[in-house]
Amino acid sequence: MKKEARQSKIEQIINQYTITTQDELMAKLKLSGINVTQATLSRDIREMQIVKQPDSSGNSRYMIFKSGNQNELERMYRMINGTVTDIRQIQFINVIHTQPSYANPLAAVVDDLHLDDVAGTLAGYDTIVLFSPSIEAAKRINDLFTKHSNPDLLVSSLHD
Repeated sequence: MKKEARQSKIEQIINQYTITTQDELMAKLKLSGINVTQATLSRDIREMQIVKQPDSSGNSRYMIFKSGNQNELERMYRMINGTVTDIRQIQFINVIHTQPSYANPLAAVVDDLHLDDVAGTLAGYDTIVLFSPSIEAAKRINDLFTKHSNPDLLVSSLHD
């Protein structure tokens, strides 16, 4: 069987069933008439950017990672809600403060999404600097972060 056909079937299985291990995926492939070695399946998983992520009910399962996909957007929203403590716009830049050690993971998710309104990010221990291509784009990013932030964590209203 050609690699493209096999990978197409893998994608179909992952989208149709809750698959949590390579063994489960191999068994489903076998039921579909596709015999594959562990090494080939591992290579397919790597090439297809299949990752384990929590689904909507919190169970870890295989999903195909795609930049900008809904799962990554939801992940970013959850991270914003659970970690952002301050949001400041300065011209075309947003300075985002997070709880300690969350700046880098949140910036990585923002980078992976390739958002049009973000030209680049710099992240440290608890601070992210988001550069936007324009003041208007920075305002949209500020609005997005504000919308998805947990008001109980935000301290910006105390500084204004």
